[in-house]
Amino acid sequence: MPTAQHLRAQIEANLAKRIPSALTPSPKLAYTVAPTGIREIDELLHGGFPIGAISEIVGPECSGRTSLALTLVANLTQAGKVCAWVDVSDTLHPESAAAIGVDLSRLLWVRCGRSTESAPLPDFSPYGVRMAEKPLKRKPELPQVGGAHPRMEAKGLSAAVSNLLTATPRCAEAQPTTRPIPKQTGPQLTPFPSSRINATAKRKSWSRLEQGLRVSDLLLQAGGFSCIVLDMGSLNAEYALRVPLATWFRFRAAAERLQSNVVLLTQHPCSRNSAGLVLRLDPGKVLGQDGTIFTGLEHRAELARQRFAQGNVLPLRKQPQSVPTAQWQAKSVWAGQR
Repeated sequence: MPTAQHLRAQIEANLAKRIPSALTPSPKLAYTVAPTGIREIDELLHGGFPIGAISEIVGPECSGRTSLALTLVANLTQAGKVCAWVDVSDTLHPESAAAIGVDLSRLLWVRCGRSTESAPLPDFSPYGVRMAEKPLKRKPELPQVGGAHPRMEAKGLSAAVSNLLTATPRCAEAQPTTRPIPKQTGPQLTPFPSSRINATAKRKSWSRLEQGLRVSDLLLQAGGFSCIVLDMGSLNAEYALRVPLATWFRFRAAAERLQSNVVLLTQHPCSRNSAGLVLRLDPGKVLGQDGTIFTGLEHRAELARQRFAQGNVLPLRKQPQSVPTAQWQAKSVWAGQR
């Protein structure tokens, strides 16, 4: 009895003249890469992060994901390219980014979740008094004499109807009423319920994430950015997993069209099949534990997913491979002065 492989070979041989490669998909060309500047990571990724795809750097706090992303942005900005950093939780430290080598003049930093404060008005008066501080002069109201207007009486409208027309319009729906919280006095104050605090924190986190997604979408539509970093590392995994997969698919299509890097910093992978690269990081180990001075961290990266390999064409079938890893050290400035 012929096997399935033998039957497939016979079908391809019969359809070779009519339809070339009927059952064989066309090979995909490999994407170009952008080096990170870290030798161990570039060797692990066969050159760097893929251009025109979504790359995810997954890891907990103090795992080196922000340092790795800043190193990539530093190499791109030093090459004269413009990058964007969408900071969902407003945790980026500009001084640390400049110390790594990021050209801040070529970096667009978007800080999500910040309240807009009204700036004071400039001084336009010759006496140094601001315009907003001057009291507004109102015209004196003249008393009405003789009742309603003759035209109103001619139309049959009374004064009560005219007052009703000039009243402030009100919505027909029921308006929510807010009760003021009574101010308690004494040494002990009753705390707010934990459920109310958790609901408020979740609402703020989700609003910041929505703002970051909208800004990233606008930046991808505008174009001109070689790398867009969406920093969601400080949010829990439940928020990132609530993002629809259609959003990541749209980001991947825009990145492929514009040949731009889209880097996601998360605690858990969320883009699923839309990600071209997933890099998992472990918590860093402290260097120099015998001494009393902090000298740096040793990070470990694991390649969890890589759709695009370096080379001319990709193989049609995935070859079984072991999980590749890489380790590198991030030392402090004063580590070499000891």
